[in-house]
Amino acid sequence: MTNPSRRALLGAAVGGAVAATGLPATAHAASWKLRWSPSASGDGLGAFETVEDDRADSHPAGQPHIFVEGDNFRFNMHTVDRDTATDRQRQEVTGLRTGSGSYLKWLPGETWRVTYRMYIPDSLKATTSFTHIMQMKQPGNGTSPIVVQSLRRVSGVQTIELKLPIAGILVGRTDLEPLQNKWIDVDFRIAIGDGTSGSVRWILKDGASTVIDRSKSGVDTLLADRVRPKWGIYRSLGDTSGSLRDTHLLLTGMRGHQLV
Repeated sequence: MTNPSRRALLGAAVGGAVAATGLPATAHAASWKLRWSPSASGDGLGAFETVEDDRADSHPAGQPHIFVEGDNFRFNMHTVDRDTATDRQRQEVTGLRTGSGSYLKWLPGETWRVTYRMYIPDSLKATTSFTHIMQMKQPGNGTSPIVVQSLRRVSGVQTIELKLPIAGILVGRTDLEPLQNKWIDVDFRIAIGDGTSGSVRWILKDGASTVIDRSKSGVDTLLADRVRPKWGIYRSLGDTSGSLRDTHLLLTGMRGHQLV
């Protein structure tokens, strides 16, 4: 019996790899590609697609409410501030700008990750109504949030949570007070998909300690068009716990990665 040819052996090896993994043997594992890495001190608010600073011009004496402080992005909120809808307050930035007139679009079928450091002072309290400090939305007025990272008071306890509000899915929740008055690390990931093809993962770290790491798959993370992140303070005036104060939020070291 003759020995198999080198070509035949190679074909068998490749065929085995395809059968075992569903991918050609030459395929590379997906990895995170850095697509956005602004410096607050260098790029300023040009790091973002849009800036929503006192859209209703409700508090000119407090402007700007969003500005650079050292190498941090700072969001100030005063109790007198009002949004165009007067039952709420909003000081937010949106999107990931990469150059003059250019910004990243998060599209269906893509997977994105944002990491950053966040400082929540104890004056920025959880409320009985909504206080969002990060959102994932479809651009445009009146669109519902797809994902919210919020400060919510639950049975009198201050918490920070991640929720998919359209489906009413709580991804994770942890105590807020141990995370205030210090820098914590946020790692948020989203696979953009309609119906049940989307997923999210939310990680908070306090130094070397992982405070929470929660994932949810088989969920809807797309309304239409694209997904755009927002950061800042967006809160309702309907709080019943007396938690609304003049306050601020700091963000730094913001990075955006795409899975490729």
